[in-house]
Parts: sequence; C-alpha cells; structure tokens
Amino acid sequence: MKSHIASVQRYMPGIIVAGIIALAAKFLSEHYGVPAMLMALLLGIALHFLSEEGACPPGIELCATTVLRIGVALLGARISLELLLALGFEMIALVLAGVILTILFGLAASYLLGRGWRLGLLTGGSVAICGASAAIAIAAVLPKNEHSERNLSFTILSVTVLSTLAMIVYPIVCQSISLSTDETGVFLGGTIHDVAQVVGAGFSVSPETGDSATLIKLFRVATLAPFILMLSLMFRGAGPDKGSASVPVVPPFIIGFFVLATLNSFGLFPDWLSSTLGRISQWALLTAIAAVGLRTSLRRVLEVGPQAIVMIIAQTAFIAFIILGGIYFLRG
Repeated sequence: MKSHIASVQRYMPGIIVAGIIALAAKFLSEHYGVPAMLMALLLGIALHFLSEEGACPPGIELCATTVLRIGVALLGARISLELLLALGFEMIALVLAGVILTILFGLAASYLLGRGWRLGLLTGGSVAICGASAAIAIAAVLPKNEHSERNLSFTILSVTVLSTLAMIVYPIVCQSISLSTDETGVFLGGTIHDVAQVVGAGFSVSPETGDSATLIKLFRVATLAPFILMLSLMFRGAGPDKGSASVPVVPPFIIGFFVLATLNSFGLFPDWLSSTLGRISQWALLTAIAAVGLRTSLRRVLEVGPQAIVMIIAQTAFIAFIILGGIYFLRG
C-alpha cells in the first residue's frame, strides 16, 4: 500500500502539469480555432524548465511514453472494415499508393539531403498517414538516439502548421481546377495531414465533400497499424534490451490497436462506446504531446536545420501530386 502511495506521489506532479497543458490547449482550440496538438506542444515547450528538475520529470516521462501508447492503442476504436468496403478498389489503390510512395519519398529525401533515416521515416510516415498522431506512434517504435525527441517535436510542429495551411488553401485549389465534389473529397482526405483539418476543409466545401474527405482520411489512419507493426518487427531488439526475451515481438499497444479495430469491425462496439474510446484517445494523445513539449528544448528544435524543413515541405507537395495525378488518371 505504501509503495502505491509513493508511486502516486512520484508521478502525480508531472501528470497534473501535462494534463493542465492539455486542458489549456483544448480550450484555446475550441475558443480560438487553433489546432489543439500544436497548442499543447508549444505550451509544453514554453514550460520546458519543469522537466529539468524538481518533482515533475517522472510524471512527464510517464505521459510521454505510457500515456502515448494508450492513446495510440485506442485509435483502433475508430477503424472498421466498413471503411474499406465503402471506398471501392480504385480509391483504396490510389490512397494506398499515396501512403507507400510518400514514405519511400521521405526516406529518399532524407538520404539526398544528408539527414538521418529516422527523420525520413518519421516525417514521411506522418505526412503520408495522419500527421501528429502518426508521428507519435512511429516515434514510439523507432530506435532512440539523442535527436529522437527533437525530431518528434519538429515533425509535430511542421505537419500541424502545414496541415492548417492546407485546410485553408486546398479547397481554393480544388475549386480553381474544377474538381467535382467527390474528387475534392478524395484530394482533401488523401493529402491533408491531420484528421481535424481534413474535416474542417471538407465541410467548408459541402457536407458531401466533408463526408467523403473524412472517409478517405480514416482509411489513411487505418494504414497506421500495419506500418507500425512492420516497423516494430524490423527494429525489434534495436534498443538497449537487444536480444532480451522480455522484449515483445509486437508491442502491446499495437496489439491493442488491432484488437479494438477488429471488435469495431464486427460491430461489437455500440456507437457511444466507440465515441467514448475515441475521446479518451484524443485526450491521451493531447496529454502525451504536452509531455513531449515539456521535454523539448526550443533551441534543440531549431537546430534541426533548413534541410529538414525543405524535406517535409517536399513530402507534402509529393503526396498532393500523387493524389491529384491519380484523380485525373481515374477520371479517364
């Protein structure tokens, strides 16, 4: 009993700090229209000193690791087989091609620009799949080095800013090149990084565009699980526990993701439960992002260099080119 109380006392200050930052970010998002993930990261970075000493570091570490994995696992409650069936083969092929080619482009760009492959995978995966959420999940399974947290903070910051710009600019672009309602939905859902910005962009055009854009985007989110599973198998034992039998082949949070997605696909989750798990996932990820921000020095983020900025902008342009080219090809 005393050990449990001691654990609570050890972790609680950091958890409270990260939770308060998440609440503040959500408030700013709901009242001023700014992305909650971006606000959580920036507020955390502003309070970085709290992670350096005092009572907060253990709880901040817990939020940046364990709470992060819980949030990723609960994303599975939003995924179902129905998503695939509703898209049709041609759209599935186009979106899947966009995801795979963008990840490969990210790796190639990181090599050409002299950046590490970890940053290429991290930025490529986040641009290709689902922005900040993908970045968090990918970072959780990549082998760590001294730049890991800096790269994660840079990626979250970059994809959120680019996604927000795309939410404003892409609907105008779609209108200027005379895409149909369905084609606009495919383009918005297939190219914008974060789910919230896809929803904002789609429904700013029309309800029909919003529905199709959201559907396409959720299919991109569904590709996160197999990608993370592949990475976890590739990098099994790459950390300090290399060779240890205690290291699982598949991380428990990925198993959780698959289990929840399977249960949801078979209709075993009532709508209220799926919605509740989705909200818990959002709060867990928001708290984890706040903790990542707390552990990040702004000076170190700025050290990432212009090549990384060029790389992530190029990846954003690349996936837009792939999806738009596919739309024109399918138009016949």
